[in-house]
Amino acid sequence: MIKKLFPIVLILIFGAAGIAAGHMLKPKPKETHGEMGPCGDDPNVDKEKIADTAHVKDDPPKRPQDVSFDYVKLNNQFIVPVIKGDLVSSVAIVALSLEVKMGTKEQVYLVEPKLRDVFLQALFDHASLGGFDGAFATTENLIRMRRSLKERAVAVLGDIVNDVLVTDIARQDN
Repeated sequence: MIKKLFPIVLILIFGAAGIAAGHMLKPKPKETHGEMGPCGDDPNVDKEKIADTAHVKDDPPKRPQDVSFDYVKLNNQFIVPVIKGDLVSSVAIVALSLEVKMGTKEQVYLVEPKLRDVFLQALFDHASLGGFDGAFATTENLIRMRRSLKERAVAVLGDIVNDVLVTDIARQDN
């Protein structure tokens, strides 16, 4: 009888511990990061609009209300080899999404193979310039990579692209 109850008791104890830990580690309801975002300056934010709204500390800068955006997650991650000498020293894995004008998601999916091609080329160029070496996730490095990706996206899709978002990035060393 005790052998049958033991797993149930363990599940209840660990479940309660998990709930308690989740409650204690829950983020505070509202945090402000000043004028800079948690990942640094956003190259697409209009600095004058931030200056105009700087007197309001609780409200984040707002985008113009007449422009709405859709977010398009590209289906697969990008896998980029990082080569040192003649050997692959590591592999960078990047997941991307696009911020596009409202109602243009289908246009993105229609040209996704072309987008993947130009994005892979941009990521390979980034890797060959040392973009995935050392501390690869610095603010400056990510801004440089996002800028290059956005240029390529605009070349394929035109002005429907507002931004390229790096939703996940990792490096696996050999």
